Amino acid sequence: MTLIKWQHRNPLTDMVSNLFDNDLGDFFGKRFSDPAANIIENNDYFQLEIAAPGMTKEDFKINLENNILTISVELEDAKREEGINYSRREFYYGSFSRAFTLPKTIDTEKIRADYESGILKITLPKREDSRVEIKKEIKIS
Repeated sequence: MTLIKWQHRNPLTDMVSNLFDNDLGDFFGKRFSDPAANIIENNDYFQLEIAAPGMTKEDFKINLENNILTISVELEDAKREEGINYSRREFYYGSFSRAFTLPKTIDTEKIRADYESGILKITLPKREDSRVEIKKEIKIS
């Protein structure tokens, strides 16, 4: 039996990727897409869930500036093992960043983040004064 060395990239894949100006890079190439997000609201808080499997909590950087919450990840191929001759290597490295504008009703001092089972959960508690439900009928003059 003879092993045939696999080409890392298919020239057709490169041509199609270039044709579409890397818009199909997620399918044909190697780059991160923005992870999916869920936003859940209840009376006491919002919960932001980001699907990011295969990462650790140390991979995330979460910043809050001017009511804009930014979640970013930057991964690098830091593990270069000497003496290994790969016939094919598909490990994926890249980065992404998502930004969310928070409502003014969020108590920014009590924001909490947890990462478990591939889901980053950020709890955004509402301020006490914003939890009071105001109902009022407005008459048309």
